[in-house]
Amino acid sequence: MTELTILMPCLNEAETLETCIVKAFDYLKRSGVEGEVLIADNGSTDGSQEIATGLGARVVDVPVKGYGAALGAGIANAKGRFVIMGDSDDSYDFSSLDPFVEQLRDGADLVMGNRFKGGIAKNAMPPLHRYLGNPVLSTVGRVFYRTPVGDFHCGLRGFSREAILGLDLNTPGMEFASEMVIRSTLFGLDIREVPTTLKPDGRTRPPHLRSWRDGWLHLKLLLTFAPYWLFYYPGLALFGLGLVSFTALMFGPVSIGNVSFDIASLILASALILTGFQMVCFYALSRIFAVRFSLLPTSDRFERLKSRISVDNACIIGGLLLVVAIFATLAGVFSWGATGFGDLDPSRIVRPAALAVVCASLGAQCITTGFLSSMLQQPLRPGKV
Repeated sequence: MTELTILMPCLNEAETLETCIVKAFDYLKRSGVEGEVLIADNGSTDGSQEIATGLGARVVDVPVKGYGAALGAGIANAKGRFVIMGDSDDSYDFSSLDPFVEQLRDGADLVMGNRFKGGIAKNAMPPLHRYLGNPVLSTVGRVFYRTPVGDFHCGLRGFSREAILGLDLNTPGMEFASEMVIRSTLFGLDIREVPTTLKPDGRTRPPHLRSWRDGWLHLKLLLTFAPYWLFYYPGLALFGLGLVSFTALMFGPVSIGNVSFDIASLILASALILTGFQMVCFYALSRIFAVRFSLLPTSDRFERLKSRISVDNACIIGGLLLVVAIFATLAGVFSWGATGFGDLDPSRIVRPAALAVVCASLGAQCITTGFLSSMLQQPLRPGKV
């Protein structure tokens, strides 16, 4: 079996493709690695395909547009046990791949290049990417996923073909690069990093990358695979802050220095409780869905949580909250009745009314979340996805 496939996505790269292919073949010849050069062409109309075949590279046509679509098809068609992918714009040096191959032979599943450690030539990376976009997104990735990668979006990386195919990567655009790192981390693959260099690309036309659009796509993906950070932690913070405030204000106004908190603050606290609780419910439901369809791995803690989210438990907790809401409503009605059902005194009626609304809403959320979680966990018929 071929040991290495050097994979390059291509869309109208006639200006630089020959240089990249020549360097890749020179590396294979110099190193003695048995390999191939594979071009995943995304519909070039400038003669890129002819250049590639004329130089001895293998070309696979990818009709679905997008960086991720091209790479996904290239990985699927690669003959090598290992794949090293890189852009075909001559910004990466395909003649210096030894560090990647060494780590792959040593058992690494994914070897990322790090341009910040290897060196970024002048004008090779726009200041917006170098000082804002890449550092911010890489930091988010390390915090959210504990990924041991300092350059989340380096385009030069090597990996075990079998390991990456097992992740079922499916994003078609530039965010494919982030999905590979995220899912490799979540599923416990061996990820390593080596320094690499970046120089200005050799094209005269603008790059395919669109800074703000593609940056947003990467950020969305980072959040999508991190329900803890998207739902659980913010929801828990909102719920805790709202509950403490709500409890304190239920007994009357609260003064801190010269500032007094009363009815308006009680309403805000109610909203925080409901919003926070709903976000925590979203976390539980999103994890159940993601684990079921292999988007995220399971864990012992999650399995314990899932076992407790049953329709019975949800109805018991939700029913108790609804009972509290009923009693709070009755208390408000009796308080109103004590005035002869005349004009309502907001300072007297708003507190039992707020308690009734919050408990009723929480009760309904508990019950509906329990039923929806049960629906998500129903067994599928064989052959159904």
